[in-house]
Amino acid sequence: MEIQVLYWHWLVFGMLLIMVEIFLPSFTALWFGLGAILAGAVLFVMPDLALGWQIFIWAVASVIFTLSWFKYFKPLAVDRTKAGLSREAIVGESAQVIKAAHGEERGHLRFTTPILGSEEWPFISTDDVVVGDRVVVRDVSGNTLIVDKR
Repeated sequence: MEIQVLYWHWLVFGMLLIMVEIFLPSFTALWFGLGAILAGAVLFVMPDLALGWQIFIWAVASVIFTLSWFKYFKPLAVDRTKAGLSREAIVGESAQVIKAAHGEERGHLRFTTPILGSEEWPFISTDDVVVGDRVVVRDVSGNTLIVDKR
């Protein structure tokens, strides 16, 4: 007995995999679901395609979608904000001013080693600081450090 798989079987299978992704944090099932939908689209265009070729198209498309996500698109989606990070990890650290603040424009400082994933941070200070001064982080306001001259 030969199994007859129709194009809509692949479409339903793909949609089920995409719905499973709601419960998974990795985005892996999504790409396998899109691969199944692509296999269904190919089967719609070529209805006499053998089951072995359908599974091959699904597997290859799923691998290509998954690799593309992890290699090219996911790195573009990284959240680069510092919001919500631990205040205790940065308060009390010492840094050097690399750009002084002027008026409403914030200054920039550089740590000797990256703190919370970044070497350079914007800052505000009540003290007058110039390029080259050493400052100590007193507090954090959003993504901006509040510093005092050392």
